[in-house]
Amino acid sequence: MAAALRHFRIASAILAATVLLLSANHALTQANAPQQRPGAENVPFFDPSRKPERPDLTGIRAIRFLTDDDYPPFHFPGPDGQLTGFNVDLARAICTELKIACTIQARRWETLIPSLEEGRGDAVIASLTDREALRLRVDFSIPYYRSPGRFVTLKNTPLAGAGAPELAGRAVAVVRNSAHAAFLTAFFPKLRQAPAADLSEALRLMTTGAAEAVFGDGVGLALWLNGDAGRTCCRFLGGPFFESSYFGAGAAIAIRKDNSQLRRAIDFALFRLAEEGVYQNLMLKYFPVSFY
Repeated sequence: MAAALRHFRIASAILAATVLLLSANHALTQANAPQQRPGAENVPFFDPSRKPERPDLTGIRAIRFLTDDDYPPFHFPGPDGQLTGFNVDLARAICTELKIACTIQARRWETLIPSLEEGRGDAVIASLTDREALRLRVDFSIPYYRSPGRFVTLKNTPLAGAGAPELAGRAVAVVRNSAHAAFLTAFFPKLRQAPAADLSEALRLMTTGAAEAVFGDGVGLALWLNGDAGRTCCRFLGGPFFESSYFGAGAAIAIRKDNSQLRRAIDFALFRLAEEGVYQNLMLKYFPVSFY
């Protein structure tokens, strides 16, 4: 049980929600066009028209961040044994923006929320999904990243786009019984799904010619495209797709319910980091192939 909790991440939260989604939204109309947000530098939490004021930081002397240490590239031990990763660097950037001290401590995944509730830390930055069940226990910042659905295909593909007409009749590999499969059923009903046990099998179906494309989690596909196996052969096709009812509301920072001052401060810092380009630079550091 502990091992299962330890490896529970955004993808598993989405998968668990999908069973309910399929029964509740079986009649979802296919006429609704999926929302797309093109642009490699898109920051999904940042609204440039919103200019939050710097909050009162009186009484906040430091932020004690808690995270996990086995989810690269988000948080993991570096070559020197020190904790590093996108989440870790973002936590430090938040403290730098707010001009306050910062500590980051690694704990076992299943102990993160209990440790926060017990006052052993002030915030959890560990790719937690902003979910209703957790909101009963903690508050969340605005999302600091969202993992969209993405199509991947071979570089020499004849496919010109990733719209429903272009993919009609085409074989697309997707993990069976997943949120991504449900999304394709709803919005791309005329393509032919090639079910796979996992993302690795889906990618094999594409690279061996059994499917013309793969549809799956944008983060996992971006990491694969940046690796040796995917870099030379393949590319993203169309998208990204951000439907929250399928792919979640995004990863957010958890804060205790009695600490709204800190939540406002973290939200302000995230907006400022996006305005200043710090967030984009961190994304490029850990995701040279952007999942946006």
